[in-house]
Amino acid sequence: MSKMIFVNLPVTDMPRAVAFYEAVGATKNPQFSDDTAACMVFSDTIHAMLLTHDKYRQFTSKKIVDAKTSSEVLICVSADSRDEVDGLVKKAVGAGGSADPTPTQDFGFMYGRSYEDPDGHIWEVMWMDMAAAQSAMAQA
Repeated sequence: MSKMIFVNLPVTDMPRAVAFYEAVGATKNPQFSDDTAACMVFSDTIHAMLLTHDKYRQFTSKKIVDAKTSSEVLICVSADSRDEVDGLVKKAVGAGGSADPTPTQDFGFMYGRSYEDPDGHIWEVMWMDMAAAQSAMAQA
């Protein structure tokens, strides 16, 4: 069985957060969702658990940072093409997110951009031509 990842994110407005993540391609799994949590499925192995602040506090006694002013984590997902990278950032902006809170990366064989969700969580989207990357690394 493949390993799965569940990224837990505190959100301030659950309906807004669910709508945003649906707009960028995630599907809400109602089996693991209620008024305090939403399981957003990106793939068989990648899930984002959106949690109200009260729910998030059940898992940690640490202060919940304001992701708009402090960095907590940079999440990176792969894309199948440069166009998919740009398309996902465009979807995020259309859903109320911000484009490119981190620098765009373009190394020819690797291309990445990012978006920020309405709560300030940063998602990087990266495409890589593996054959070209391996060739470039072999020449280095």
